[in-house]
Amino acid sequence: MYRSDNEPVTLTRDVEAVIVPAGLNVKLRTGQQGYITQALGGSFTVYVEGNLFRIAGRDADALGKDPVEVPALPPDASDEDVRALAWQQMKTCYDPEIPINIVDLGLVYSCDVATSDEGRVVSVKMTLTAPGCGMGDVLVQDVRDKVEIIPTVARADVELVFDPPWNQSMMSEAALLQTGMM
Repeated sequence: MYRSDNEPVTLTRDVEAVIVPAGLNVKLRTGQQGYITQALGGSFTVYVEGNLFRIAGRDADALGKDPVEVPALPPDASDEDVRALAWQQMKTCYDPEIPINIVDLGLVYSCDVATSDEGRVVSVKMTLTAPGCGMGDVLVQDVRDKVEIIPTVARADVELVFDPPWNQSMMSEAALLQTGMM
């Protein structure tokens, strides 16, 4: 996975990371050196000491990068406006190993918005490319985090489902082109 054209990086502080593809949480230490292999949707995949790690966008400063800005929503936004923004936000969620967002991969089955006493609740049903994927919890949390930063959203309920099972026919034309499957 290491390529010489990847951006070199030295960690400026200790940072929580997730081993790809195992999904285990670890701490990378100040001064460790590596390479950014993917920087999509605000999160980073880095190659350090022979392993790949995912670092969340909120920790971008540890890599010398700026964190992602909070999405904007007009004050009179409707539920449909929130739903559209939630889909946009999910398009910024990437599998750490595949440089295609989870919406174009066909992993998001539905996104609904309802109003409750606490505010808007966004309900998402999504799947994984493989049921045993170690990054499943990480991707679910990424969706939750990116939807919950939308103004007026009180909570994102993200449900991982495996029926129907994912297959390549669920990918968008853009994703099929990007992977050379079309």
